[in-house]
Amino acid sequence: MVRPALLVAEPEPPEALSTRKLVLETAKFNVLTAHSTEEALETFALFPECSAVVLVSSDTIDCERIVAAVRSANGRGKLPIIVLSPRIGFACPGADYILPSHDPHPLVELVRSLFGDPRS
Repeated sequence: MVRPALLVAEPEPPEALSTRKLVLETAKFNVLTAHSTEEALETFALFPECSAVVLVSSDTIDCERIVAAVRSANGRGKLPIIVLSPRIGFACPGADYILPSHDPHPLVELVRSLFGDPRS
Protein backbone atom coordinates (compact mmCIF):
# COMPACT_ATOMS: atom_id res chain seq x y z
CA MET A 1 0.00 0.00 0.00
CA VAL A 2 1.24 3.45 -0.90
CA ARG A 3 1.05 5.75 2.12
CA PRO A 4 -1.24 8.73 1.67
CA ALA A 5 0.48 12.12 1.80
CA LEU A 6 -1.35 14.82 3.73
CA LEU A 7 -0.62 18.51 3.32
CA VAL A 8 -1.05 20.04 6.78
CA ALA A 9 -1.23 23.83 7.01
CA GLU A 10 -0.96 25.07 10.57
CA PRO A 11 0.71 27.95 12.38
CA GLU A 12 4.27 27.25 13.37
CA PRO A 13 4.24 25.78 16.88
CA PRO A 14 6.13 27.80 19.53
CA GLU A 15 8.47 24.87 20.12
CA ALA A 16 8.93 24.29 16.36
CA LEU A 17 7.58 20.75 16.69
CA SER A 18 4.07 19.92 15.50
CA THR A 19 2.26 17.43 17.67
CA ARG A 20 -0.30 16.98 14.87
CA LYS A 21 2.49 16.05 12.44
CA LEU A 22 3.91 13.54 14.93
CA VAL A 23 0.51 11.94 15.52
CA LEU A 24 -0.16 11.55 11.78
CA GLU A 25 3.32 10.23 11.09
CA THR A 26 3.04 7.78 13.98
CA ALA A 27 -0.19 6.58 12.36
CA LYS A 28 2.03 5.95 9.27
CA PHE A 29 0.77 8.78 7.06
CA ASN A 30 3.21 10.97 5.15
CA VAL A 31 2.94 14.64 6.10
CA LEU A 32 3.89 17.76 4.17
CA THR A 33 3.84 20.75 6.51
CA ALA A 34 3.19 24.41 5.77
CA HIS A 35 3.11 27.17 8.38
CA SER A 36 1.33 29.93 6.45
CA THR A 37 -1.16 30.39 3.65
CA GLU A 38 1.60 31.25 1.17
CA GLU A 39 3.67 28.23 2.17
CA ALA A 40 0.61 25.98 1.88
CA LEU A 41 -0.09 27.26 -1.64
CA GLU A 42 3.55 26.83 -2.66
CA THR A 43 3.69 23.31 -1.22
CA PHE A 44 0.44 22.36 -2.92
CA ALA A 45 1.83 23.63 -6.24
CA LEU A 46 4.85 21.35 -5.75
CA PHE A 47 2.76 18.35 -4.61
CA PRO A 48 -0.68 18.62 -6.27
CA GLU A 49 -1.15 14.87 -6.05
CA CYS A 50 -1.28 14.85 -2.24
CA SER A 51 -4.09 12.73 -0.82
CA ALA A 52 -5.78 15.36 1.35
CA VAL A 53 -5.34 18.86 2.73
CA VAL A 54 -5.64 19.51 6.47
CA LEU A 55 -6.05 23.15 7.52
CA VAL A 56 -5.80 24.38 11.09
CA SER A 57 -8.00 27.38 11.74
CA SER A 58 -5.87 30.39 12.70
CA ASP A 59 -5.07 33.99 11.86
CA THR A 60 -2.14 32.91 9.66
CA ILE A 61 -3.98 30.24 7.67
CA ASP A 62 -6.55 31.61 5.21
CA CYS A 63 -8.88 28.66 4.90
CA GLU A 64 -11.04 30.07 2.11
CA ARG A 65 -8.06 31.06 -0.05
CA ILE A 66 -6.44 27.62 0.25
CA VAL A 67 -9.74 25.82 -0.42
CA ALA A 68 -10.31 27.97 -3.53
CA ALA A 69 -6.81 27.20 -4.86
CA VAL A 70 -7.16 23.46 -4.24
CA ARG A 71 -10.62 23.31 -5.78
CA SER A 72 -9.59 25.26 -8.87
CA ALA A 73 -6.61 22.97 -9.39
CA ASN A 74 -8.35 19.66 -8.70
CA GLY A 75 -12.05 20.22 -9.17
CA ARG A 76 -14.76 19.98 -6.55
CA GLY A 77 -14.68 16.84 -4.42
CA LYS A 78 -11.59 15.19 -5.83
CA LEU A 79 -9.32 16.06 -2.92
CA PRO A 80 -10.66 15.93 0.65
CA ILE A 81 -10.17 19.14 2.61
CA ILE A 82 -10.28 18.76 6.37
CA VAL A 83 -10.41 21.80 8.67
CA LEU A 84 -9.48 21.64 12.34
CA SER A 85 -10.82 24.35 14.60
CA PRO A 86 -10.96 25.03 18.33
CA ARG A 87 -14.23 26.96 17.83
CA ILE A 88 -17.63 25.29 17.79
CA GLY A 89 -19.58 26.34 14.72
CA PHE A 90 -16.52 27.42 12.73
CA ALA A 91 -17.20 27.39 9.00
CA CYS A 92 -14.88 27.23 6.04
CA PRO A 93 -16.85 27.25 2.77
CA GLY A 94 -15.81 24.44 0.49
CA ALA A 95 -14.23 22.27 3.18
CA ASP A 96 -15.40 18.67 3.26
CA TYR A 97 -14.93 18.07 6.98
CA ILE A 98 -14.62 20.28 10.06
CA LEU A 99 -13.25 18.62 13.18
CA PRO A 100 -12.20 19.81 16.63
CA SER A 101 -8.51 20.69 16.76
CA HIS A 102 -7.92 19.66 20.37
CA ASP A 103 -8.31 15.88 19.92
CA PRO A 104 -6.20 14.00 17.34
CA HIS A 105 -8.33 10.84 17.35
CA PRO A 106 -11.16 12.10 15.09
CA LEU A 107 -8.58 13.28 12.53
CA VAL A 108 -6.72 9.97 12.48
CA GLU A 109 -9.96 8.01 12.29
CA LEU A 110 -11.28 10.19 9.45
CA VAL A 111 -8.08 9.85 7.44
CA ARG A 112 -8.10 6.08 7.99
CA SER A 113 -11.72 5.91 6.86
CA LEU A 114 -10.84 7.84 3.68
CA PHE A 115 -7.61 6.05 2.74
CA GLY A 116 -7.36 2.89 4.81
CA ASP A 117 -4.90 2.14 7.55
CA PRO A 118 -1.30 2.29 6.27
CA ARG A 119 -0.18 0.12 9.19
CA SER A 120 -1.80 -2.91 7.58
